[in-house]
Amino acid sequence: MNLAARLAADFIVVVHFAFVAFVLFGQILIVIGGLCGWSWVRNRWFRGIHFASIGVVVLESWCGVTCPLTTWEYNLRQSAGEGTYEGAFIAYWAHELLFYEGEPWVFTTAYSIFGATVLLSLWLIPPRWRTVAAAPLSSGAAEVSIPPVKAKTDPAERG
Repeated sequence: MNLAARLAADFIVVVHFAFVAFVLFGQILIVIGGLCGWSWVRNRWFRGIHFASIGVVVLESWCGVTCPLTTWEYNLRQSAGEGTYEGAFIAYWAHELLFYEGEPWVFTTAYSIFGATVLLSLWLIPPRWRTVAAAPLSSGAAEVSIPPVKAKTDPAERG
């Protein structure tokens, strides 16, 4: 048994689970945050990465492409000599929660509907695209005043 391949496969399934959790719980938090007025859910980088993440999943399912993380994990498990799923405790449960049996059209439909809800939330709870202007100086702050430079117009003053 190849221990390095087995550990790498366990690591990949945990990363895969974290990706799915980010997409799923990210959307839940976006909706809750939009209703509660949390400003961080409107962060353009967070929202862009979140949208791109589900977008990749939807495109993979429409094109019939197996997720590269799934393929990579499967190949590593084969090279480790594992016929059935084995692994560390966390990897085992991440795998059990992540993979379901079903027809491909069911997953494509589910991913598409979820992707549509993410797209809808971009419209209903729009991200901030511009930064907020800096606050003015407080009354206790020191202000520096630089006097304007007087241009020398007389040729005799130019020296």
